[in-house]
Amino acid sequence: MEICVGLIVWRHKIKSKFLISFFTSMYRIEELSQSNHRKIAQLAYALWPYSSLAEEQEYFQKAIEESTISAFLMHHKEKSIGFVHVSLRSDYVEGTNTSPVCYIEGIYVKPEYRRKGYAQVLFKEAEAWGKLRKCKEIASDAQIKNEASIALHKHYGFREINRIVCFAKSIP
Repeated sequence: MEICVGLIVWRHKIKSKFLISFFTSMYRIEELSQSNHRKIAQLAYALWPYSSLAEEQEYFQKAIEESTISAFLMHHKEKSIGFVHVSLRSDYVEGTNTSPVCYIEGIYVKPEYRRKGYAQVLFKEAEAWGKLRKCKEIASDAQIKNEASIALHKHYGFREINRIVCFAKSIP
């Protein structure tokens, strides 16, 4: 499924039809599919390098058939430049009051394309996906030391709910 949301996102800021069509022709977005799951996995591996490319490919291959998981791949002039990975969470999501919640599992834009509005388009795509699934809220997380991600989320209207340190221990 191919979706272009640039026209929707930018219409209120740009009055010229020429500029609107120019911006929307600069990128396109595709939902996770058989034809693009490997490209999404490559970007996911760039975001989560502690994983492996093979693990990411396997995960996104399986996710194609899941109705509660998806991802959206962004292209700029036919280059894959970013993605957003979303899921429906029905368990408790910190700071939310409804269920299910559209959860951003990860969002990534290649460094050379950052600070150009592409992340905003991906956030809007995640919101639209959640809205289609009757979600009233969207949530996400970031590692405590990832100040860039924290700033990005706050810039796009997310509020910080909590900071935690997680623990685990083997049971002897």
